[in-house]
Amino acid sequence: MLAAVVGEDHGLEVVDLPDPEPGPGELVLRVTACGICGSDLKSVGAMRSGLVMGHEYCGEVAAVGSDAAGSWREGTLVAGLPLVSCGTCRWCMAGEPTHCATVDRQGVGGSAGAFAEYVRVDVSQAVALPSGVGELGALVEPLAVGLHTVAAARLEPGDRVLVIGAGPVGLAVARWARRLGAGEVVVSDPVEARREAAGSFGATAALDPSRDELGHGYDVVFECVGAAGLIDTAIGVIRPRGRVVVAGVCMAPDQVTPGLPLIREASVQWIVYYTRPEFELCARLLASGDLDGDAFVTGHTDLAGIDASFRELRSGATRHRKVLVTP
Repeated sequence: MLAAVVGEDHGLEVVDLPDPEPGPGELVLRVTACGICGSDLKSVGAMRSGLVMGHEYCGEVAAVGSDAAGSWREGTLVAGLPLVSCGTCRWCMAGEPTHCATVDRQGVGGSAGAFAEYVRVDVSQAVALPSGVGELGALVEPLAVGLHTVAAARLEPGDRVLVIGAGPVGLAVARWARRLGAGEVVVSDPVEARREAAGSFGATAALDPSRDELGHGYDVVFECVGAAGLIDTAIGVIRPRGRVVVAGVCMAPDQVTPGLPLIREASVQWIVYYTRPEFELCARLLASGDLDGDAFVTGHTDLAGIDASFRELRSGATRHRKVLVTP
């Protein structure tokens, strides 16, 4: 099969690899689509040479391993939850595989991901979708990140919310925040095309941080960029006992001045991934049409174009929200 792997220079290059074979309790999917995630863009420089990245994926069952044949058939569309865990520890039993001591974070330093023609997935991490969902099945993963982020904020009806960053996660957060009761959802992003799209995702206002004041007195601020200084910015605009939820992946040291959050008795919480129930809920809502995935997708690339897409998206000035790789 063809796959995009991390090269020695930490770019992505297309190589020919052996087709994966399903082991006991595993499926092999013919990849329909795999989204390029912001965490991919930031972590590729730290990934080992030869790794197949890609963790936001869906695909059709191409092969079924032993002990998995019962309810799985070739051609079934599947969204893969990219966390393979032990299944028996307290975290796994609670539906939170990301905290399992033995978790395999597929495509992000663990086993091979889905920037490839085929990907292997454990049946315990496979969620079936109607065939009509098609490539939008790759959005289950980022939608689940948005849901987990908003759930961590414990929103109350009518809360004033600021979302810093209108990339895919920020827009998913805006959508879930409105759905879960926020009264005002302000989105801040320097890219005009993203600000213009924010209203379609539930934003009540969109700000340009280079010229607009963010305002003050927010109940919750979601930091969805992952750049140094933004946690301090978020703390600066919350009300007393306000909450900051950090979903952005910052790869550089960041400094927070503790005096202001102390005076405000602020809470700051970091989040990662999602729970299995959250992933399954997003799959059901996407399958039913209750979540509109089309608005997220603004571009496509094949494997040959993935390195160029990474470079464009890393520039920060892109109009894109979600680019899907279609092998």
